[in-house]
Amino acid sequence: MAMATNENLPPNVIKQLAKELKNLDESPPEGIQVGVNDDDFSIIYADIEGPAGTPYENGVFRMKLLLSHDFPHSPPKGYFLTRIFHPNIASNGEICVNTLKKDWNPSLGLRHVLTVVRCLLIEPFPESALNEQAGKMLLENYEEYARHARIYTGIHAKPKPKFKTGAISESTTALNVDQSIGDQKSVAVGAVVPLQSPLAPCTTASKGGNSRQEENGCKKKELKEIMMSNCHDGYVASFCCLLMNGPNGSI
Repeated sequence: MAMATNENLPPNVIKQLAKELKNLDESPPEGIQVGVNDDDFSIIYADIEGPAGTPYENGVFRMKLLLSHDFPHSPPKGYFLTRIFHPNIASNGEICVNTLKKDWNPSLGLRHVLTVVRCLLIEPFPESALNEQAGKMLLENYEEYARHARIYTGIHAKPKPKFKTGAISESTTALNVDQSIGDQKSVAVGAVVPLQSPLAPCTTASKGGNSRQEENGCKKKELKEIMMSNCHDGYVASFCCLLMNGPNGSI
């Protein structure tokens, strides 16, 4: 395997990313598989399984995160490569969620970002939609929205060829990852930070020119049941609720 050049990122960021990618490969988040461009760690791919109990169930959605040269000081840009009918995902695949916008923190890691994106499939925010048709339909007629989403899922979100097993580990080995890098005192990608309701979609401008932000909250009892069905130990469910409500939130 050729050594990754990764000219778009500083060496210290490359090393930290390599460590985090290796961790994601060895211990992937629930319903998420991560892949990497061996020649450029600034492009991160992930396959996200549609959460059970949602219109995206049984689908596999491929997405990518694009990391700029000043990452992690600026957030990555997220795009779905698989077509999906969802209020907060534009027709070009752009993902609009506050974690990747105004709520970005350099200490947030890739695991956190990917889990937030999967949570968005469980709890869309139609009031501030990028896909206005999906947002309007979700607010006015959920069954019709779910029917459209299931059609898209059935047509476009078929299982993808799996990423090469161990590819990330091989890439990180080629980069001579220093396993002690986590002891650095500087801000590191993937460090634990307080949750600040990052799941809310990004603020969008209304037709009148005023900005408004979706109020956060797990508002439906059914949502909790859907979440709890998505992870045997309840981790994803608890994490999603914390993301939406903050540490003191409740359903």
